[in-house]
Amino acid sequence: MFKKMLIANRGEIACRVIKTARRLGIATVAVYSDADRNALHVREADEAVHIGPAPSAQSYIVIEKIIEAIRATGADAVHPGYGFLSENAAFAEALEKEGVAFIGPPADAIQAMGDKIVSKTLAAQAGVSTVPGHMGLIGDAGEAVKIASGIGYPVMIKASAGGGGKGMRVAWNDAEAREGFQSSRNEAKNAFGDDRIFIEKFVTQPRHIEIQVLGDRHGNIVHLGERECSIQRRNQKVVEEAPSPFLDAQTREAMGEQAVALAKAVGYHSAGTVEFIVDGERNFYFLEMNTRLQVEHPVTELITGIDLVEQMIRVAAGEKLAFGQDDVRLNGWAIESRLYAEDPYRNFLPSIGRLTRYRPPAEGPQADGSVVRNDTGVFEGGEISMYYDPMVAKLCTFAPTRLAAIDAMATALDDFEVEGVGHNLPFLSAVMSSERFRAGRLTTAFIAEAFPDGFHGVAPDATAARQLAAVAAFVQQVVQERAAQISGTIGNHRRIVGSDWVVSLAGGEHALMLEDGTTARFEDGETLSVTSDWTPGRRHAVFTVAGTRVGVKVDLVGPAIRLRWRGMDVTAHVRSPGVAALARLMPKKAPPDTSKLLLCPMPGVVTALLVSEGDMVEAGQPLVTIEAMKMENVMKAERRGAVRRVAVKTGQSLAVDETILEFE
Repeated sequence: MFKKMLIANRGEIACRVIKTARRLGIATVAVYSDADRNALHVREADEAVHIGPAPSAQSYIVIEKIIEAIRATGADAVHPGYGFLSENAAFAEALEKEGVAFIGPPADAIQAMGDKIVSKTLAAQAGVSTVPGHMGLIGDAGEAVKIASGIGYPVMIKASAGGGGKGMRVAWNDAEAREGFQSSRNEAKNAFGDDRIFIEKFVTQPRHIEIQVLGDRHGNIVHLGERECSIQRRNQKVVEEAPSPFLDAQTREAMGEQAVALAKAVGYHSAGTVEFIVDGERNFYFLEMNTRLQVEHPVTELITGIDLVEQMIRVAAGEKLAFGQDDVRLNGWAIESRLYAEDPYRNFLPSIGRLTRYRPPAEGPQADGSVVRNDTGVFEGGEISMYYDPMVAKLCTFAPTRLAAIDAMATALDDFEVEGVGHNLPFLSAVMSSERFRAGRLTTAFIAEAFPDGFHGVAPDATAARQLAAVAAFVQQVVQERAAQISGTIGNHRRIVGSDWVVSLAGGEHALMLEDGTTARFEDGETLSVTSDWTPGRRHAVFTVAGTRVGVKVDLVGPAIRLRWRGMDVTAHVRSPGVAALARLMPKKAPPDTSKLLLCPMPGVVTALLVSEGDMVEAGQPLVTIEAMKMENVMKAERRGAVRRVAVKTGQSLAVDETILEFE
């Protein structure tokens, strides 16, 4: 077994690898850039080596700097995590020359499978089902349009190298093919240093289902079942689960056999994933093979009981797999929610800043029989940087059944506190409550179809509105009682706190009486018991409302109470009946007019200005390109108009809502 392992990565995956290494008695070395000097993975490792400036192109993906760190620390093995150098054949070869073990597959397998054009050819030769498309290199946008129209729209334009949603576009017509080709090429060049592009048929009503494979250096290869990864935005996964609610045993076996056949065809060892697109008739087509550990590997670990990182280490050390295919059992159900620093209310655009509050739910076995796991690489007070992927944590739940795992996830999301940056917790909660998700009716278009006008939060239904009204009244009663105690008495009289309240929230009013501080009696006679140990100052509390657990994030905002629960974000005003009557007479403040401004929707850098002052633009015309979190975002005109003022310059860093253009 290895004595010291360097982890050529950062964030949550570095922390994840450190946990297994520590359990196996292997010392660990972290590497870090300027931006990660105080990162959690640096704190967790036994040693840490600085490798350069914040941009990954100057630090994490510079092979020479990793080799220097290996030499400086005497590490005898390297785990690459995922992303960065994990699928870089030259890196694996450099480690071999250095006499250091690469905890991953052989370089020639990385080379073959890392090139999507070559991998599809090899997959077809190995008898794996493949999607129709053009696997040759494409020279320019004009050729891309010709090829796309020949295949037939819609098509997927993809970078040959890389992954993680970078360099991918769906085109439905010639114009989108032309623009998508150029954007995909730019992203691919910036992210991977390789701008080769290919085009394939886009399968409609697709599911993204992948097979986990694991092989040793002695020719033994098994698969560990599948993961459903269909819920995606911008081609990047958001929610994953294992197993898939769609596959039957026959399809699972066929997909597993093809995945193993492909792995054997390229002489594979270590952990890897064969990704498929599956249509509504359970026809499946090879998408790509990821020659590394996947982000979503925890759900497979939870249903199989197999530590994939440990197996990768043992395989790299020359050990045989201790189990065969017949020994693999899929037990229960696991869900993973990726917590991102992004704003779901702004089309999931990235967010950066300091985590002023970061309180994950309690991990381990829960009272309801479920299990909670949270893989993270951040801490309260840490920074979310613009230089790297915006994922904050991977929250996982396990239970005997799918619905139980979903319910456990909903509860865990209720209890997850994040402040300081925009985040997608409300969206993840909304997914768990979606009838379509709970029924397992999924495609890669789930987000676009379930939220066609974008995500605007969850509006409380009648039942939820009353539950929240009862919670708000309880909170107000506690606040007022505390204020009365602090103010003391005047003479022999103490200020009396009333029990009649009018709660305004989500556009409605709820008149109620809070009897004995524990029973909300509404004006129609319905009663809801409400209890909690919440006290002023606590930002999260568990309320029991009519026997239902309601884990709410509570914020006192001036005279209002902000409540967040299950994707709902409501501001409640709790007033006495007399004050409520006066409040109805108050005029509503109109929001500022921004109709003539183009505002930056995310923190990022201006990479291209496509218009000048005085230009007349048409609806749909590209105006500016913003790069954020390694993604290129083209902003377009919503309607025809003249540019009055250009407020930014190329290369300028912008904050959210900063003015870019002003129109006449």
